[in-house]
Amino acid sequence: MYKKVALILLGMFFGMGILLKAQPYQPVKGKIMTSWGEKVSPENAWSEYPRPQLKRGEWKNLNGLWDYAVVPRESAQPGDFQGKILVPFAVESALSGVGKSLLPDQKLWYRKTFELPKNWDGQNILLHFQAVDWETTVWVNGKPVGTHKGGSTAFSYDITKYLKKGEQEIVLSVWDPTDMDSQARGKQVLDPRGIWYTPVSGIWQTVWLEPVDKIHINSIYPVADIDKGQVTLHTELSGTKGGETLNIKVFDAGQIMLDKNYPVSGEIVLDIPEPKLWTPESPALYRLEVSLRKNNRVCDEIDSYFAMRKISMVKDEQGFQRIQLNNKTLFQYGTLDQGWWPDGLLTPPSAEAMRYDMEVLKDMGFNMLRKHIKVEPWLYYYYADSLGLLVWQDMVSGFETAKRSEQHVNWNAAHDWDRPRESAVQWEHELKTMMDQLKFFPSIVTWVIFNEGWGQYDTKRVVDWSMNYDKTRLIDGVSGWTDRECGHMIDVHQYPGPGMEPAEQNPGRVVVLGEFGGLGLPVEDHLWDPSMRNWGYRTYTSGAELIKEYTKLMHNLYPLRYNGLSAAVYTQTTDVEGEVNGLMTYDRKVVKIDPGLLRILHSPLYGTETRAIKKIVSDSEVKSQQLYASTSKPAGDWQKGAHAELFQKTTAPVTIKKGETAYSISRFSIDEMPEGIYFHIQSFGDMKVYLNGTVVIDKKINSRRHYEDVNISEFIPLLKKGENILAVECGPYEQNAEFDYGLFGY
Repeated sequence: MYKKVALILLGMFFGMGILLKAQPYQPVKGKIMTSWGEKVSPENAWSEYPRPQLKRGEWKNLNGLWDYAVVPRESAQPGDFQGKILVPFAVESALSGVGKSLLPDQKLWYRKTFELPKNWDGQNILLHFQAVDWETTVWVNGKPVGTHKGGSTAFSYDITKYLKKGEQEIVLSVWDPTDMDSQARGKQVLDPRGIWYTPVSGIWQTVWLEPVDKIHINSIYPVADIDKGQVTLHTELSGTKGGETLNIKVFDAGQIMLDKNYPVSGEIVLDIPEPKLWTPESPALYRLEVSLRKNNRVCDEIDSYFAMRKISMVKDEQGFQRIQLNNKTLFQYGTLDQGWWPDGLLTPPSAEAMRYDMEVLKDMGFNMLRKHIKVEPWLYYYYADSLGLLVWQDMVSGFETAKRSEQHVNWNAAHDWDRPRESAVQWEHELKTMMDQLKFFPSIVTWVIFNEGWGQYDTKRVVDWSMNYDKTRLIDGVSGWTDRECGHMIDVHQYPGPGMEPAEQNPGRVVVLGEFGGLGLPVEDHLWDPSMRNWGYRTYTSGAELIKEYTKLMHNLYPLRYNGLSAAVYTQTTDVEGEVNGLMTYDRKVVKIDPGLLRILHSPLYGTETRAIKKIVSDSEVKSQQLYASTSKPAGDWQKGAHAELFQKTTAPVTIKKGETAYSISRFSIDEMPEGIYFHIQSFGDMKVYLNGTVVIDKKINSRRHYEDVNISEFIPLLKKGENILAVECGPYEQNAEFDYGLFGY
């Protein structure tokens, strides 16, 4: 009997050993997970073909379990690795199976062994890394292949000469300082808090191999001209020596519309008669098949696609610059989309999860998103192309500034900041590389160069270069804060807002609201860390409150279109770590506002009607005006015009000191009733606005940098022909700040 029990226990132990050996991977516990993250395994981790813009039939995915080790930075390659890591998830993420921070005095090492398919013999083998953060050195079979710097750009090596028979070995070392200010690192910090998030180190996008002929296609870049009905294919080839041809097939909805051979050329112009234009409502894509041939031998074949779309600016009948898509004015409204995930950090748990975010945004009635200081996998932009989402693509921010010296870049000393030369060269290299690697995708209509002054330097030179380098898109040179009067856009951030820069003061540029909103709602059981400060720019405790306040934001945004606003970006798509101002929770399991309701709220933004704006009460945003104001509260019914003698006539804006309250009264006459009115205010504290003695606004205002706008069109019945009285009370002020206001009609 004892022998039988022992055999049973031995069998159970042996079986468990096999089970544990077969399933060595487990995600790190303790953080919320998405439903897609719960399904991730070494067998299915990012198994999709990663490069839809240039797709070949043969490839080998190297995602899955790799050996890893974290050692002191100066140490040699470790002889023994410490465990398994699931690629392509960063070492800090739950889905990596590791969940460890990589410190600046450490290096992360990877090792992977594999065998090549036999039918690849005789071909060149390319090793591709879509993104590794930050400085990467690669060895193949013990031989150094190359080093790459930059956490968000793809890089490749031809490893043919390093290969041997049988099993191959790849080794990587990765150094990621994270808090080094010269690094283009976005929102990564070693001490996450507020708007700063968990670091991402090492491989965080797909690693893969593909075989190519010595003569092959490196890249293809279509540029559409909808006015001429043409598309120009810019191609870059390797190994050509003359006599090669390109066979190009174009398909429209599965039907072949062009099949023609062309001599090899850097530019090939294709005629597209009666082109189907790409729009958010109808994102038409033409499929491409391109084969490179020599002496009737097919050297390379790729699948690709293109879209017929044009992005431009035009001056409207009011004299305001407007954004046009395909020669038609279109208001662009989208979310600040940061692309962070609780289980994968910068890496979405799957392509399906990544696409889900975009599908939800479309369902909510957005036509655009601002991809905020992150570069996504190429599949992301293909999904935007196919779903019909306009994309504003940020360059990943760096932070370094320094005092002027000969070792620093500074062509604009009177108006701009310095940056160490080495840092500037690296950052500009990454900017150009990002543009080169993403310019294929037609959904990208705007490049955002600098965000809120983070690492901003020599702005005009960098922005002018960007405008000249890609003339097929708009350039938002500086999103928020430190405008340098360059680029196609003047962009402000206003929380909660909305607000805008005066269009009449910027006649050559489009006026946009690059960030606003930030309305927060923490949802229990869906928080990154319930013990931390879970915050929004305004935070509410119920879904009903959130809906009410979001509806007010939209109501206030509507009239700004008439005054020259061409685009707006709401913060944000999802919660991110301690930020709870997303339209979805961080784990994507709760959508906070019904998409159907959002579609209704957003639809008025896309109307093509324009109206002339009239200043009923002039503000001093552009030109100083006179204002009747006091910091002593008048007695009685001052809101109705009594005790007017207590108000002093002064030039606005008026500086109000901390602890003081501003009171003001304006009389104006109406001859013809407007269809709508909105209030324009710069202040800092609690605000009440009275129209002919009735309270029409009662809210907290914080508009230190830009004026804020409040739509009060519902109170038009309070207006009367002849004299009217507008009274304003703001305070007590929470700090020294300016006070000014105006009233607009349309």
